[in-house]
Amino acid sequence: MTVHTAKHTPDEFECVLYDLTDHIATVTLNRPDRHNALNWRAYAELESAFLHIQNDPEVRCAIVTGADPSFCSGDDVREIMAGPKKDSPVRRLTQVRPVPTPATEIILNCDRPIIAAVNGAAVGWGMELSLYADIRIASEKAKFGELFVKRGLVTDVGGVWRLPQVVGRSVAAELLFTGDVISAEQAKEYRLVSRVVAHDELMTEARALASRIAANPPLAVRHLKDGLRRATYGTVEEVGTWSSQTLGVLFQTEDHKEGVASFLEKRPPVFKGR
Repeated sequence: MTVHTAKHTPDEFECVLYDLTDHIATVTLNRPDRHNALNWRAYAELESAFLHIQNDPEVRCAIVTGADPSFCSGDDVREIMAGPKKDSPVRRLTQVRPVPTPATEIILNCDRPIIAAVNGAAVGWGMELSLYADIRIASEKAKFGELFVKRGLVTDVGGVWRLPQVVGRSVAAELLFTGDVISAEQAKEYRLVSRVVAHDELMTEARALASRIAANPPLAVRHLKDGLRRATYGTVEEVGTWSSQTLGVLFQTEDHKEGVASFLEKRPPVFKGR
């Protein structure tokens, strides 16, 4: 895995808003005039935001969203595909062993649960970003589309790897081959999103879910995310070995002892991530 260092700190962000409250980190793409399209700076800040999440022990859950009216409309075509640095991706991608988009790698390897609160259009790399999350909640105004085929391209990792896991190969193939844009309700029908809520209630719903996750023992939650990743590819024997070994570790934690004590004492638990 490539070693990454943050290019920017949250107080230097220009294209992303970063907030940490009650152990929940909220990352908001903030280029509303461009429908939160990602230019070079926005990609770098998104990468830095999730590096910060991964390295901050205070973060127990993350939410990624966009400033209204969109979630993310993908690449900023004027800058990424037609600007002075348009050949940069080609040089990276044609190396002997090319690496994924750095932000992709960082987000996929983040061990904190990630909720995508999809408030509007999530198309192109914006749909990829939503797929990198563990849970997707959609506003009634959300829409999704893998538009890469319309530009003569293939998707990033999200479309060919995550999308079939989420919706099945047949539906994934239809979305990838056509480049069709689907509504929030269609996304729910395809099980691309967990639920569709009123637009004004989206962030309330996302934060409520994040709060329930953050209230649980953080070490156990992070191991559960690792287990879900392993279960996608491993055999039942491999996953069983992982489960037993992980339980052996977690049985020794302070949080496990607190979970037992709080149950016996009939009081709310206070977990510390130790």
